[in-house]
Amino acid sequence: MTERWLNPVLVGLCVLAIFAACLLGSTSMPVDRVLAAFFGGADAADRLVVWTIRLPRALAAFLTGAALGISGAALQGLLRNPLAEPGVLGVSASASLTATFALYFGLVALNPWLLPFAAIFGALIATALLALAATRTQSVVTLILIGVGLSSFSGALMSLLMNLAPNPFSLADMINWMLGSVANRSFNEIGLALPFIASGALILLATRRGLSALTLGEEAASGIGLNLARQRIWSVLGAGLATGGSVALAGAIGFVGIVAPHVIRPFVKHDPARSLIPSALLAGLILVIADIFVRILPSTNELKLGVVAALIGAPAFVWIAMQRRAGHD
Repeated sequence: MTERWLNPVLVGLCVLAIFAACLLGSTSMPVDRVLAAFFGGADAADRLVVWTIRLPRALAAFLTGAALGISGAALQGLLRNPLAEPGVLGVSASASLTATFALYFGLVALNPWLLPFAAIFGALIATALLALAATRTQSVVTLILIGVGLSSFSGALMSLLMNLAPNPFSLADMINWMLGSVANRSFNEIGLALPFIASGALILLATRRGLSALTLGEEAASGIGLNLARQRIWSVLGAGLATGGSVALAGAIGFVGIVAPHVIRPFVKHDPARSLIPSALLAGLILVIADIFVRILPSTNELKLGVVAALIGAPAFVWIAMQRRAGHD
């Protein structure tokens, strides 16, 4: 497939996947009933299922994947490391920690905006630490290790909060948040997270030329006029906002941010700037399909989307790491 057709094809597949998500579920609906629900000709029950349950859930999965995909592509370009993504570098875990903190202390009951703000705050802290580390070391292995450390520390603090949970309901909320899910999401919750995801994505798109320049190396990029400090700050801010918004919407979803850019990169001649939009579309498509799988799989308890994403993404991560040439770092 040529780059010219990449985005149109992905957009078409995303629309088809979201429409399929409205068809499929514990009880499938035929195409004519779903179309009637979209255009107001269906009965109240069908409109309720499509507009209140299935469409918001599919859109939440797509937005979450898109935010993680574009953040992963931007971080890989900024750090010049194909293994970088919000989950591997501890950004998602840090966002989940602060969101869990808000749940533990009941801050969400005071104001629903505190949950996305808490997630974004945690994501910005983690990305700022990574950007600071990137200015002090040239080793991508060191950055990965710092990310692993951030992720482990955040996981340990979340375990502590769960250990000290005041009641079983709080504990269940925190566990569900850590596993990641878009079940029972509504347009109101999408509306809360969308401004952060959209603003983060726009910032990353605005910095795309700097990401292309960084493929030449920092010295060469600086030589052609790129302000490295400004590029790092805006890239970190954009990735933090988008990742924080995705965590606020769906909890912790790992690995999709590394798999999608890696698949897209050969189609755009390994240019991180041209990989931003198709990576977002492919990651959104992956999560919509994964969520369809979660819903139609016959099981006593519904699988969590974050669990399925990790089951798919973790082996892909290992494969990508093994493809790197020895001594490339």
